[in-house]
Amino acid sequence: MTTDHMRLPTIAISMGDPAGIGPEVVIKALAESEISRLARWVIIGDECVLNSVAVVSGISVGAWTQVEVVDLHQINLSQFSPGTLSAACGRASVEYIREATRLCIQGQADAMVTAPVNKEAVSLTQQHFSGHTEFIAKLCGVPEPHMLLVNERLCVIHVSTHVPLRTACRLDIHKVLETIQQGHKAMQEVGFENPRIAVCGLNPHAGENGLFGEEDSQLISPAIQAAQGEGIRCEGPFASDTIILKAVRGAYDLVVAMYHDQGHIPMKLLDFEHTVNVSVGLPIIRTSVDHGTAFDIAGKNQADPSSMKAAMALAARMVIHRLRAAT
Repeated sequence: MTTDHMRLPTIAISMGDPAGIGPEVVIKALAESEISRLARWVIIGDECVLNSVAVVSGISVGAWTQVEVVDLHQINLSQFSPGTLSAACGRASVEYIREATRLCIQGQADAMVTAPVNKEAVSLTQQHFSGHTEFIAKLCGVPEPHMLLVNERLCVIHVSTHVPLRTACRLDIHKVLETIQQGHKAMQEVGFENPRIAVCGLNPHAGENGLFGEEDSQLISPAIQAAQGEGIRCEGPFASDTIILKAVRGAYDLVVAMYHDQGHIPMKLLDFEHTVNVSVGLPIIRTSVDHGTAFDIAGKNQADPSSMKAAMALAARMVIHRLRAAT
């Protein structure tokens, strides 16, 4: 990943909800040398929780050489129980994200990786939190971020994510074009020099010449044409039920989905364990696991760190590509 002319990246990890599996998957991922050697890792969380989870997992954190823990002292272990929803854990998880984002904005970290939070726990604190992507974007002063999902078989970026489906259907040419542009740029940072992009339609069969709706021809097609005019390799709009299969078989590197479930369902069917969530359109690099807090198995040493390992490896890879592009 690195050369003599390139420093080791510094990457912050927000620990996630202390009562969920976030602390466990972070510790398990860092216990594997192929991950720990990729960067200098800075865990943002509560050291008492990490130590407690390490004991249950049978992992010695004292032997870590490239790992620093920034203890925000949010959690009192006497009032803490794995797998239990609480406002204290919701508040703590938000503070971890806030601090990791601050480190990136101020240049003290090259990227951040986020473990899962529980939106219901955050809601108990009376804070509005629709998701990591939107929260981090607000901290960065970005009005419209995008979500990119990445695994070894498919990459998908979304025009909209955590909004009602009725709202997601209110497309405009600028929003679709911006998503294509941001997807193109993000794929270059992932490692694709000139990515091939397929754009989904909104309606069944991409509208079928107006039979099932006009959005595809009147809003999505002009956006595609504008992107092509900028030299971006993109085609569509295509019926989403067939174009995703073609992309998986190698015809395209990236699929642009019009709304959350159009992109998420195929990604999670293909490879739920190794899919990584990337926030696109931010001034910082942020990757994340694409699973939840799994309260049912928290504290039981049953969590699979595969998604966290993939998110950490991708963050390191994106930093390297960004550093190379800057030289």
